[in-house]
Amino acid sequence: MGIVFILIVAVISVLAAILIWNIGAKSQQPRKLPNAEKPDVTTDWQSLSFTSGGSSIEGWLLQPVSTIGEKREGEKPVVIVAHGWGSNRTRVLRYARPLYEAGYAVFMYDARSHGDSEPIKAPSALMFRDDMLAAIAAAKNMPGLDAKRIAVLGHSLGGFGALLAVDHGAEVSVIVTDSMPVRFDTMLKAELRRKKMPIFPLAYLIPSIWLIRAGISRRQYREADIKAILQKHAGSRAAGKVPVLMVHSDGDHFIGSEDLKQLRSDLPEETMKTLFVQSSGHSASEQDPAFWSAVLPFLNANMK
Repeated sequence: MGIVFILIVAVISVLAAILIWNIGAKSQQPRKLPNAEKPDVTTDWQSLSFTSGGSSIEGWLLQPVSTIGEKREGEKPVVIVAHGWGSNRTRVLRYARPLYEAGYAVFMYDARSHGDSEPIKAPSALMFRDDMLAAIAAAKNMPGLDAKRIAVLGHSLGGFGALLAVDHGAEVSVIVTDSMPVRFDTMLKAELRRKKMPIFPLAYLIPSIWLIRAGISRRQYREADIKAILQKHAGSRAAGKVPVLMVHSDGDHFIGSEDLKQLRSDLPEETMKTLFVQSSGHSASEQDPAFWSAVLPFLNANMK
């Protein structure tokens, strides 16, 4: 009887482990949303591609216009716009018009396993970092763009990846994050809630599955510490740091604003700027007039 019981427990344990592994693998595959055939913009644009990790990345480059609708001459400052998990470049076109009308080229792309870019087996936050590094390198080599005036506007995990990229040598003039999760587990728990999966025990087991499948070591995981990265790299240009503005909506119930408020209280005031808007949802910060009233002056002041 004892042996039979042990065998039953062993079989149940193996089946449970297989089930949890499969749930973890499935949760690591973001929804792949199709892009529009062309961007809905009122300026010139072109399609382009570059590579990251040996995979093809697809994007758009939107040209800036002056206040009278004419093209600017010379090398143009560029804002790289990075989408978040389960999104694509079409969905972040909502940021584009105020930027190109303010005189910035706008470079947006689909991260790997998103939109029209090539898929990989195990996407992760580090993939967003590496795709951002590749996008910055591509922007530096694009004719007509000023390699010394590159900004990043990253939504959600796109902002997370941008800050990780700075810690890995990315040279940018300024970073704006919008609705960014401060911690890995914040995004994971939000995704589990979205898919109506139980937080316990999955939120405690799935991170290990993600790390194993993506080939990420525990050391790399610990190094992806947003607070430590901001302490090291964020600040004023005069101090040799990267100016960072972090925006979050108090109406965001997918990734709440509480983590950013805690981060703001934990760090010295001069580390980064923060803005809390009141629009509803995870992807609507730019609809609050306070968003562009803060973002455009912040870009202008730090892209000279």
